[in-house]
Amino acid sequence: MAKVGGNPQNLIPPKKGEPSRNPHGRPKKLPHLDALLAGVLGEKIQNSKGEKEIAATAILLSLRARALKGDVRAAEVILDRAYGKSIQRNADVFTDGTDKDIVVNVIFTEE
Repeated sequence: MAKVGGNPQNLIPPKKGEPSRNPHGRPKKLPHLDALLAGVLGEKIQNSKGEKEIAATAILLSLRARALKGDVRAAEVILDRAYGKSIQRNADVFTDGTDKDIVVNVIFTEE
């Protein structure tokens, strides 16, 4: 949906031969970000007990501890990563309890 009071020019496709409104396109992804993250999360670090463990494991254990203390956001992060985000359905105001949707036609007349 268009922003109210926005630029109506954004809603019109460019004419043939007209220069692009986004000449450089989408910015490129950081080079080798996947390898960088794998390296950082795979590093062995020293935990609070003085033992060496993988950084990703330390992060997950920390999240688990926060979730067990009642941090809902930490629990949400863990569950979303493990089982995927749940589908959120919006409540439809115009339903009568059956699987059929009610169609509402609104007609405006000038008097």
